[in-house]
Amino acid sequence: MVAIAQRLAAIAGAEQVIDQAAMPADWQQRIEKAVPRLDHCLVLPTSEAMLAEVVKACYQNRWPLLVCGSGSKLSWGGLAHTAKVVVSTARLNRIVEHWQEDFTLRAEAGLPLAALQPTLTAAQQQLALDPLRPEQATLGGLVATADTGSLRQRYGGVRDQLIGVQFVRYDGEIAKAGGRVVKNVAGYDLMKLMTGAYGTLGILSQLTFRLFPLPARSHTAILSGSAEAIHKAALAARLSGLTPVALDLVNAVEREIYREDRPKDSAELLLIGRFAGIPAGVEEQLARFSALGAAAGAQQHEADDAGWQQLTDRLGQPDGVLCKVGMLPTETVAFLQLAQKILPTGWLARLHNASGTGLLRFEATAESVAQIQQLRSRCEAAQGYLSLLEAPAEVKQAVDIWGYTGSALSLMKQLKANFDPQGLFNAGRYVGGL
Repeated sequence: MVAIAQRLAAIAGAEQVIDQAAMPADWQQRIEKAVPRLDHCLVLPTSEAMLAEVVKACYQNRWPLLVCGSGSKLSWGGLAHTAKVVVSTARLNRIVEHWQEDFTLRAEAGLPLAALQPTLTAAQQQLALDPLRPEQATLGGLVATADTGSLRQRYGGVRDQLIGVQFVRYDGEIAKAGGRVVKNVAGYDLMKLMTGAYGTLGILSQLTFRLFPLPARSHTAILSGSAEAIHKAALAARLSGLTPVALDLVNAVEREIYREDRPKDSAELLLIGRFAGIPAGVEEQLARFSALGAAAGAQQHEADDAGWQQLTDRLGQPDGVLCKVGMLPTETVAFLQLAQKILPTGWLARLHNASGTGLLRFEATAESVAQIQQLRSRCEAAQGYLSLLEAPAEVKQAVDIWGYTGSALSLMKQLKANFDPQGLFNAGRYVGGL
């Protein structure tokens, strides 16, 4: 392994290559969650050209790669079969160009979202993504994992906001698709293909996003009540024509998300709405939201917008089991009731009211495998799915991580064979062991 590190150091420079024996503890811990066999060195290229040369060398020598940004979500997805070289884009972290008048931006894949926000805020703009672990999440990592958050209910997901992509192919060549224009129709839509591919098709190097204006005002309101009351309120909200930035069903959470000092009732459910826009429009939306809550028998509470980040922080905690779920929107309350019955205290779910998709986190115990299987059965009965994002290795090895039952696996394998003929990129991390 020292020989591999030395050969890559000749390409990237000694400062950009870290042998396993000298690897910092934080990197070691992140990598261990993705690769059961620790047989690698870490490379952190500082330019796209350097990244391409590193990939070319790995291709020529058939060295399997583990690809990541900051490594904050290496614990997500499947366990890689092996990796000789870990390639991180964390030092590809520059804004390439910001076209303020066009509301578009191109940046390198290793740029953290948190580092980008001050530039956008100064221009009264935003990249409308609210992922888990936002301080660490890189733009490339957001695309690779399709981690959008609650804002997707108004602005769309990562794949809707990504309008251009540049990536390094398996052989070290650089490929491009899309551009700086939102309605670009040139070439294949590789942006959607790369979104959610977990780095199995290529290494993202530059990304172009569409941006949105910052709203003049934003306000959060919460409806709380019994399962029956929240079910009625959620249905009424879907039929009402309300246009919230986010509207989520959540099980009982700690009281800090409320402005009032009120105790937590573990049996209650919450419907949390965030409304943004011009002040008059926000007031009108809040009044309608309050009225439909009262009609359903739910109580209304004022809340700070900061509560959204507190929920995100709790869902993003590094320990335990994290699942991505989807189901018919009409089945979300029943799913939360089942989770209340079978999961240990401290679990947290956030389900998007309009789509029925969301996240569920709970403590890992000896019963976790059985709990995952029971929850997955419930999702599938509701025409949905449950994918295991994060869990201890023994849990991931005991269950089907993705739970994929569709008919597209053969097509996925063909795409993988075309984009990565030697199977070097993140092998084993995706559906079907791809």
